[in-house]
Amino acid sequence: MLHTKLLVLLILVISFNIYSQFNPGIQKLAKDFFKWRANTQPSTGDDILRVGRPDKWVPDYSSAAINNNQEKYLEYSYKLENLPRENWTLTDSVDYLLLHSAIERVNWELNVLKLPERNPDFYVHQTIGAVFELLLIHTPMTRERAENIILRLNSIPKTIEHAIHNLTEPVAPFAEIALHNLSNVDSNLYAMRDALNEIFPVDLNAQLNSAVEHAKMALEKYVKWIEENKSSMQSSFIIGREGYEYFLKNIALMPYTTDELLIMGKQEWDRSVSFDVYERERNKGLPELPIFSSAKEEIEVERRDEESIRNFLVEKEILSIPDWVKHYVFQKIPPHFEPFAHMGVNDDLTSETRLDEDGVRYIREPSPDLGYFSLATAKDPRPIIIHEGVPGHYFQMVLSWANPNPIRRRYFDSGANEGIAFYVEELLLQYGLFDDKPKTREIIYSFMRLRALRVDVDINLALGNYTIEDAGKYLASTVPMDLPTGIKEAGFFAYNPGQAITYQIGKLQILKFIADAKVMLGDDFDLRDFHDYIMENGNVPIALLRWEYLGLNDEIQQLWPE
Repeated sequence: MLHTKLLVLLILVISFNIYSQFNPGIQKLAKDFFKWRANTQPSTGDDILRVGRPDKWVPDYSSAAINNNQEKYLEYSYKLENLPRENWTLTDSVDYLLLHSAIERVNWELNVLKLPERNPDFYVHQTIGAVFELLLIHTPMTRERAENIILRLNSIPKTIEHAIHNLTEPVAPFAEIALHNLSNVDSNLYAMRDALNEIFPVDLNAQLNSAVEHAKMALEKYVKWIEENKSSMQSSFIIGREGYEYFLKNIALMPYTTDELLIMGKQEWDRSVSFDVYERERNKGLPELPIFSSAKEEIEVERRDEESIRNFLVEKEILSIPDWVKHYVFQKIPPHFEPFAHMGVNDDLTSETRLDEDGVRYIREPSPDLGYFSLATAKDPRPIIIHEGVPGHYFQMVLSWANPNPIRRRYFDSGANEGIAFYVEELLLQYGLFDDKPKTREIIYSFMRLRALRVDVDINLALGNYTIEDAGKYLASTVPMDLPTGIKEAGFFAYNPGQAITYQIGKLQILKFIADAKVMLGDDFDLRDFHDYIMENGNVPIALLRWEYLGLNDEIQQLWPE
């Protein structure tokens, strides 16, 4: 028999050399599916789940479109299940499960969460949110993008008609979120219009003005409809244990039960609070971090810090940074984007077709009145650079978008992406990146407290043990953080169950993965090579990466014992 270490090395060689031998049946089905999803995937404020749209795309939530989506879900499920499986490699099996997860997300949206029937705020994201996707892009305005903004604005009245027709089981707490997101919608639309008129081709200004007027009337009609019907809407938004564990098994591919996740989250909460206490005791007497004097200063410091982090990663042999990877930079929030900045994460992480562009985060003028994350960034940009930029989301997603395997470029869930981004925060803390500013370590530990607590909040919202308001207050008082951020987080988690656990649970899966790899490979384990593999395949759930990298299928068998 082969020695265990030799067998593992052979598995590694095989897994790294089969990239040029992708299964044509899986790839063909995946290509068709992801092309369809680019047209039908809901708009979202989450930076990980954004998708590139075809030119002249507009959302369609007519009854016919929803019925067609249901039929396409069944069609893709059937085609995947009946793919020929002769001579499949391990990577083929991983890709199959990726496509299974992506297809099941359609069922999750339509039949478990029932977004079109239950969530009034869903349609705020399919209207204003669809425009937000284009406002977010940081490169100079082109005629094509300007025309698409007008098209999406013009689609808003029809989408609102569909919303009022489709919302047969509306949830009152989600209606409250919709009303909050649509507050001052008229003045926000006008402010966006005035700023866009400054950068649009002049001959399109009249079309823009008309589109904004029609959008304003439709959204005001929607606000009135919500207000008139809110008292009769259902209060419960829970999906229950069965629904949550369906997500864990079929979409997130996390081999845990809800009870196991709660235990994991609680253990990490205890650890993060303890470490936070140690750090603050250690730093007694040190002055607090000052807030930057201006956005200009913050932008300049961020540029230096981002370059310094890249150098640190290479010099410490933590991971490789290809020369072609651009930078992650801060920019002052532009006037045309600011009115609707509340609609999502203010990061333009680029896309598969924009790998030659920098990633950008929009910032406001520094102030002690900023929210939780923005205030931390106004003191030291590095925690956000690490999570959202390098080596976090921007860096990981750029490498994943360049993956030679098309499925791994286009698949997403968040479990791996957010797990990686949270993991690299503590990785660089342990490597000593913040030794020059001990108070920044307190920010990192505060972030750790939040991510651990999100497990509790996410699951208990889904099980009906918390209201959104109670969960928001709990976050605000216990992390601690400002109440508006806490309430906003709780609302997002309530109608995106399973998202908030991804940070903490994904990170724990990576730590387990490293421990298993080190034990199996011994002195042959190379952390830089491991990180390079993780980054290139960073869209793939960790259980699948562990299976492919180490040949360990115990977690997969936990998900599908048969």
